[in-house]
Amino acid sequence: MSRLETFADAAFAFALTLLVISIDEIPASIAELSAALRTVPVFAVCFGIVVMFWLGHRTWSQRYGLDDSWSTFLTLALVFTIMVYVYPLKVLLTEALSGLTGDWVPSRFRAETYAEVRTLFSVYSAGWTFSSLAILLLFRHALSKRVPLELNERELYETRTEIQGWSLITGAGLVSILIALTAPEDWIPVAGWVYAILGVVMPLHGYFRGRSRPPLAE
Repeated sequence: MSRLETFADAAFAFALTLLVISIDEIPASIAELSAALRTVPVFAVCFGIVVMFWLGHRTWSQRYGLDDSWSTFLTLALVFTIMVYVYPLKVLLTEALSGLTGDWVPSRFRAETYAEVRTLFSVYSAGWTFSSLAILLLFRHALSKRVPLELNERELYETRTEIQGWSLITGAGLVSILIALTAPEDWIPVAGWVYAILGVVMPLHGYFRGRSRPPLAE
């Protein structure tokens, strides 16, 4: 592992720590403990999203091992974005799950106006977009280095598959921002449901790309 990979892994681990550690006092009663445990679904979803970005960077690191200036810049940009992103991530998902569960998941944050809801979705989607864009550009950078990396046909195919996949993920963030900023008030929540579409689109993308994958080089 390079120092760049080690630094990125440590930063992602710290970001997850920020998600799970509470700034409040340790629960002093069963009621407080129960309320704290009801936030576990929020952490689970946040954990999955942060790990998705970490896996993207890990895949890029393992396949190409690049450690040049552009790779360093994009990795640091990813780490910076993730460190900032964890707070709007937790706030939005806590508020969303609280609403979906009828306040079973406790939330102290309340968006009182439509303008505040637009801002919340916009900030969340900006973090998502910049994070996925950094990974997308890392894979495009690897593709531009295909000659010195001596990528074979299968490796080029896998690289282009990653670029397409992260383009879809980045596109979802951009669409969400557009909806959050321009949609009528009653349609603002659609900015959040855009991400649910990825649950269908990404498996389909993986399925069709997998069917036409070139065989391994002998």
